[in-house]
Amino acid sequence: MNPILNKIGTVFIPVSNIEEARNWYCDILGLPIDGEVLYGHLYIVPMNGPGIVLDSKIYSEDNIFKTPPFHLNTNNIEQAYEYMRGKNVELTTEIKHKHWFNFKDPYGNQLMVCKC
Repeated sequence: MNPILNKIGTVFIPVSNIEEARNWYCDILGLPIDGEVLYGHLYIVPMNGPGIVLDSKIYSEDNIFKTPPFHLNTNNIEQAYEYMRGKNVELTTEIKHKHWFNFKDPYGNQLMVCKC
């Protein structure tokens, strides 16, 4: 049996301000802001499925995601797009192929929402 599982555990996202990042991601995902910042630089976003860890220790202008490393799921792509627009999130594409769009977090990371 292989000791390395074929399963993604978590994705680390570089952010410059851990408290701001925690608040922004929790707001966008509709989560309560009740978790603590670990070791002064980590916040584990409570997710269903693979996790997201915000990390201010790994942040640099050269270290941000320029292409989406993952996508967040939605059942309604149009509603998700309008929701993000209403939150004044920087949308970097329109809805493409009626299936996905890209956006930036406040730290410049390129992320994606995709219809599942």
